[in-house]
Amino acid sequence: MEEASDCLGSAIAFAIADRSDVPRPGPVKRGHRLIPVPLWIAGKLALYWTIRAAGISQSELARRLGVRETIVRRMLDPNQDTRSERLQSALELLGKRVVLGLEDVA
Repeated sequence: MEEASDCLGSAIAFAIADRSDVPRPGPVKRGHRLIPVPLWIAGKLALYWTIRAAGISQSELARRLGVRETIVRRMLDPNQDTRSERLQSALELLGKRVVLGLEDVA
């Protein structure tokens, strides 16, 4: 399961870097398992989905946040560390928040 999660994180990172579509998870089919999104990319993915759904550019988000566009680019860059507080602020500005879920490992 850990390898699958790592692969998923890498695939999401490449898609964000390429500005490609990252599909949302569908319902879990019988006999299949849900693969968790790694925490190191989850906040960036949430912001990426939110920006695309809102139809705004990175420069527009930067303007709304009162920061340079390079800051927003770094927030979405999988190779750059981003404080969770910064991601949370950007998401809240766009009317979203991250909610953490905890499940038993079966």
